[in-house]
Amino acid sequence: MSAPVLPSVPLGTDGPHVGAQGLGCMGFSEFYGPSAPAQARETLRAALDAGVTLFDTADLYGHGANEELLGPFVRAHREQVFLATKFGIVREPGRRTWNQVRGDRAYVRQCAEASLKRLGIDTIDLYYAHRRDPSVPLEETVGAMAELVREGKVRHLGLCEVTGPELRTAHAVHPITALQSEWSLFSRDVETSAVPTAAELGVAFVAYSPLGRGLLTGTLPDSSRLSPDDARLTMPRFTGEHARTNHALLHTVRAIAAHRCATPAQIALAWLHQRSRIHGLTVLPIPGSRRPTRLRENAAATGLTLTSAELAALEPLAAQVTGTRYADMSTTAAARE
Repeated sequence: MSAPVLPSVPLGTDGPHVGAQGLGCMGFSEFYGPSAPAQARETLRAALDAGVTLFDTADLYGHGANEELLGPFVRAHREQVFLATKFGIVREPGRRTWNQVRGDRAYVRQCAEASLKRLGIDTIDLYYAHRRDPSVPLEETVGAMAELVREGKVRHLGLCEVTGPELRTAHAVHPITALQSEWSLFSRDVETSAVPTAAELGVAFVAYSPLGRGLLTGTLPDSSRLSPDDARLTMPRFTGEHARTNHALLHTVRAIAAHRCATPAQIALAWLHQRSRIHGLTVLPIPGSRRPTRLRENAAATGLTLTSAELAALEPLAAQVTGTRYADMSTTAAARE
């Protein structure tokens, strides 16, 4: 199965053009069951063949192992790959849970140097603060990131899980190219302030978990069949009565997919792509495809346009989802709205 070559989109008003869909690489290393490095490398090659140019990682994923996995691929295709990585979530080796969030100047620099070394490159294309450190003024964090830009170690800056007012504060210190937060048919809290502010400032929106961590694919097994180390077992919307309620909501997505000879995942991604027109900004989903076949399926969603009737049928779903995205929502923008 071949995928159409993705069209390109601008990453914000002043950013570069990248493929209209990126690849979230977190699952190659942990969180969603056992890792398969050979399959990951095959998927990376399939992504590049399909026109994916934005590859998203973080120092958190696999305690740095995800960056090390991507390093050889990035170096081999440096002129084609737009590499995004992140800092700010602190986790001790061997721990699955986070210890804290840090955004102080010294830590920003320490993390950037470590990521560059693991990746084996001289410059990070897009560097995100993974979460906001509540103990450090946002101006200090972004100011430290801006120093990295001036030194040529970073090209563009991004933030994750910030509110509209926080984005405005950061953008006044240094232009922010991209805001990355969870956005999908089942998670729409970012539309409160983050999306309209990003549209106003010309900031691109990179949507992580655009398929609801697999829920919107319609293929996710119930929690009893997930790997014991699967992070979704700690997330309320995937367990108990929440899971049963949320799986039932897929009926509407499946019905539209069947009518359009598409997959539920393609419908969910097409919905996100159409947010660009509706909200007036670049919206770039980064599904975490772990297999080449899924990568190609997902890329094909860029050629699908939903009708007004289909959009209307999907509109009520997010309000009916039960269970929070994380067991602890304190570090998300939703907690600060």
